[in-house]
Amino acid sequence: MPRVSQDHLDARRRQILDGSRVCFARYGYEGATVRRLEEATGLSRGAIFHHFRDKESLFLALAEDDAVRMADVVAEQGLVQVMRELLSGDSEHPADWLGTRLEVSRRLRTDPEFRGRWAERSEQLTTATRERLMRQRGAGNLRDDVDVDVLTAFLELVLEGLVSHLAMGLPGDDLGPVLDLVEETVRRHRPGTTR
Repeated sequence: MPRVSQDHLDARRRQILDGSRVCFARYGYEGATVRRLEEATGLSRGAIFHHFRDKESLFLALAEDDAVRMADVVAEQGLVQVMRELLSGDSEHPADWLGTRLEVSRRLRTDPEFRGRWAERSEQLTTATRERLMRQRGAGNLRDDVDVDVLTAFLELVLEGLVSHLAMGLPGDDLGPVLDLVEETVRRHRPGTTR
């Protein structure tokens, strides 16, 4: 039997993640049946579950993939930029990312086992946000009268509020000034400048 190259395995895994992202966003975790996952990925259940132990492992891998992408944006440009990309549709899979994020939020509320498994993965975003804020503080760009952990929690709560807002089907095209205010809130203001 011929050996399959690592590049081929990686491409197949990416195909599964991309297809399942659409499926989970459209149907939710419960509605993303194996048949629907097969249709969305264009692969058989055997091919899908060769790469992932079960549906939950696939969903966690997808959510982790999104968390890594978000952490990369946070490290370079900050958590507010993640929110801006979500609103503008400039990210690679904005609507699908929102669907995945909503499913993560729902499962965190209803599934203690999932909550435990997800806790390990969600720390990446918090760590990236905290490190970015520390760098900004070191550069003199971040307000210094509020603890970095408090600012991190504030930004994460704003993100969750934005996700909830969009989940309710409310418009997001007028929220740019709100995100400007969020950004302004964490910046350091030098004497002689107006707020």
